[in-house]
Amino acid sequence: MSIVTKSDLNPKKVIYDCSQNMYPVKDRVSPHGLIYRDFPHFVNQDGNYLFCRYWEPVTPPRALVMIIHGAGEHSGRYTNVASMLVRESYIAFAHDHIGHGQSEGKRLSVPNFRTYVRDCLQHIDMVKQRYPRLPLFLLAQGLGGLVATYVGKERQHEIAGVIFMAPLVLVNPESATPLKLCCARMMYHLMPNFSLGYMDPRWLSRSQREVINYMNDPLNYLGPFRMRFIVQVLHAVTKLDKIFPEITWPVLILHGDSDKLCDIKGSFLMYEKLGSSDKTFKVIHFSQNRHL
Repeated sequence: MSIVTKSDLNPKKVIYDCSQNMYPVKDRVSPHGLIYRDFPHFVNQDGNYLFCRYWEPVTPPRALVMIIHGAGEHSGRYTNVASMLVRESYIAFAHDHIGHGQSEGKRLSVPNFRTYVRDCLQHIDMVKQRYPRLPLFLLAQGLGGLVATYVGKERQHEIAGVIFMAPLVLVNPESATPLKLCCARMMYHLMPNFSLGYMDPRWLSRSQREVINYMNDPLNYLGPFRMRFIVQVLHAVTKLDKIFPEITWPVLILHGDSDKLCDIKGSFLMYEKLGSSDKTFKVIHFSQNRHL
């Protein structure tokens, strides 16, 4: 079976703008030099351009799968996953979050965590307009898992199921010490751009090759994690206890037992508190990918 990667859902390359419907745009360039009019993208409610990817099978599609990537990375890292989905006749789609990859915005910075959720909902609406009868699944990793939880809560009856890969429910205490988190909350309003440190790429995988590939990918963010971003994420995490019991869609949770970024205890907590009657939790032992 051949795999078709379409440059856009619309062959006429329509540019979507939720706030002003559709309008002609001038050449606008991504942070890494792409001219947006030549690539799939949409304009979010704040006027930011978000880069998109779509993978469609040549066979009649069975369902839609939205891939929601994690912090500091980009949707292109999930091409292999999307290819597997396409071989099973699923349509996969994704976008780079604001401040990530080829999307606009200050790197790893967002005025409100809600922006990530809102942009995902906008993208879902775009795709569902074209495929209104196909069931929708979410596949989310790390920070994307946190975003997917909020997306699923708002679209409870539209979601056919969610696959969480190392979801961010609890931050690993090795990478975010209590002192750092306390300082972040105290200093948030005074110094929102203050650096709280860097992510060690070695926490992603035991494979040296994978670590080097991650570091050499110019679309990945290797800069500091700033206070504004950390506090926005922590604020979203604190509300999960009230959200989990409301979730009723089918869930599969995958988490590596050596994860140093998203504490695996969070996945145990999620599994215990989810309101869904159809839920599975699989711990990945001795995984090369620590953050899985």
